[in-house]
Order: sequence, then C-alpha cells, then structure tokens
Amino acid sequence: MPFSESLAARVRDVLARTRGVVEKRMFGGVGFLLHGNMLVGVWKEALVVRVGPAGYDEALLEPHVREFDVTGRPMTGWVLVDPEGIEDDEPLRHWVRRAAEFVDTLPAK
Repeated sequence: MPFSESLAARVRDVLARTRGVVEKRMFGGVGFLLHGNMLVGVWKEALVVRVGPAGYDEALLEPHVREFDVTGRPMTGWVLVDPEGIEDDEPLRHWVRRAAEFVDTLPAK
C-alpha cells in the first residue's frame, strides 16, 4: 500500500520553516529527519512519531495511537498516530513538536 501523499504534504507544511530537515523515502513510506535523526514519517495513512523510550508509554495512552510495528516486533520509542488522531492541523503540529522535543536531545548525525 502506498503512503498518504496528502499527509506527507501536511507534514512538509508543518516543517517548512524548520532548519535541518531532510525528507527521505524509507520503510515503504517517507521519513523526515532533523539534523540526521529520524523525526516523523508517513507510513500508509498513519503518522510515525519518534517519542523516545521515556515518552513511549505515555504516548500509547493517547487516543488513536498504537505501537509502530511493521515487522512483528514493536519499535519502542516510536508510535503510529492513526488518521483520526491527526485530522486537523493542530494535532499534527502537536505530534511533530513532541517528536522534535525528543530528537533535539540527540546528537546530530
């Protein structure tokens, strides 16, 4: 299944003024890296969000959020936000900001 081009365009809009962002095709979707570290991505119709190990359990408690599991083994520190959770721009911006807060703690690659 191809990834949602419309969601990718919305993510591009959110990140348009952010320095250090690179877009890269990966895992059957598209990823957005910040200073070389994966930030968010689009996989099928969902938003992949890097929340980090400390923010993982809390993120899973939010509505329309589930484990990021494309191989049969969930990736701790990463969640999928289903389309219902990002229908509007504000929730999308929230998830991108949340990912940026974690990725900002990592060294640039």
